[in-house]
Amino acid sequence: MDALHTRLLVARFGESFRFYDSLLPDLIGATRTRGGAEGPYASWDVDGQGVLALFDRTAMAATVPSLSDPVPGDRTVLVSRVPDVDAAYAACLNLGATGAGAPADRPAWGPTLRSAHVRDPEGNLWELQSY
Repeated sequence: MDALHTRLLVARFGESFRFYDSLLPDLIGATRTRGGAEGPYASWDVDGQGVLALFDRTAMAATVPSLSDPVPGDRTVLVSRVPDVDAAYAACLNLGATGAGAPADRPAWGPTLRSAHVRDPEGNLWELQSY
C-alpha cells in the first residue's frame, strides 16, 4: 500500500518526464510503473512503494478547479491510499481541512479508483484515494 507519496503538478510534462525517467532509476533505484512522455500521468516505485508521480497540471485542474487559478505552492500534491475515501475525507474536514474536491469515482484514472481532495490548514493539497 502506498501510504504517502508526492505528486508533482507540471506544465511541461514531456520535459519533466524525461528528466525523472532518466534520473530516478540510477539515483534511487526507482522503476517506472505507469505512463510515458506523452502524459498526462507517470509514476515511479521503489520496492513496490510509490515514490513519485507526475501529473499534467491542466489535467489535474479538471478535478481540482482551484488549480486553474493557482495559489503559491500548488505544484505538489500529497497522495495517500486509504481504505475508505469518504471516511478519510470526513475525518480531514472534521479536523480543520477545507474540501477541494468531494469524494468521487474516477474510472478514467483506474477502473476502481475513488478519490477526494482536501487542503490542510496551511493550504497544502492532499489527495485521498482507494482502488
